[in-house]
Amino acid sequence: MSAETRFNEPRINDRIRVPEVRLVGPNGEQVGIVPIAKALDLARESDLDLVEVAPTARPPVAKLMDYGKFKYESAMKAREARRNQAHTIIKEIKLRPKIDPHDYETKKGHVERFLKGGDKVKVTIMFRGREQSRPELGYRLLQRLAQDVNDLGFVESNPKQDGRNMIMVIGPHKKKAEAKAEQAEARAQRNAPRDAEGESEAPAEESALAEESAPADETATAEGSATVEGSAEEPGSE
Repeated sequence: MSAETRFNEPRINDRIRVPEVRLVGPNGEQVGIVPIAKALDLARESDLDLVEVAPTARPPVAKLMDYGKFKYESAMKAREARRNQAHTIIKEIKLRPKIDPHDYETKKGHVERFLKGGDKVKVTIMFRGREQSRPELGYRLLQRLAQDVNDLGFVESNPKQDGRNMIMVIGPHKKKAEAKAEQAEARAQRNAPRDAEGESEAPAEESALAEESAPADETATAEGSATVEGSAEEPGSE
């Protein structure tokens, strides 16, 4: 075990070098202040570990527990927390100051989609040539975009000049976790009618199979005989 790992982990059993501890039982019951030797004896008798849970207390607090099981459960909880943790991602959209209406609507749609997903959006206005002398064009465009998506996000970083570009950051109103939960709920609602339709089709298929397996009626039998007879007469007609 490395020195860093030993430093981060609590002291257990013989590594607890204090004359006495405030002992806590395995079920959280308060045993009281006992000598360290007695606490270690109680741990061995219970087939448990003596774990120092509050080293800065006076005297230190130690608890009787299964330390291996405790470490495993703590690692699983940390892993589950990391899995459920939602990270906000910064997306980027680039515009030109004199963007045409169709392209603007397309770019705005991307911004709305990113904000609905709980992501931040970095909007960059790119100036070329003489456009650099007209920064107000980019500023007005950014203000227009912020107003158009106001129901989904807010201006987190106001427009500012960065060399030949002008940058603004829009943050989502909803957190990433909330957005993911809403998207999952929406998918479930969309799939619900499809599942119900699949269940309703099953009885219809069963009835169709039943009709196919039923015996043919007399009319169908007679028509079948006529067809056979007609095909038998063809050689004679030649």
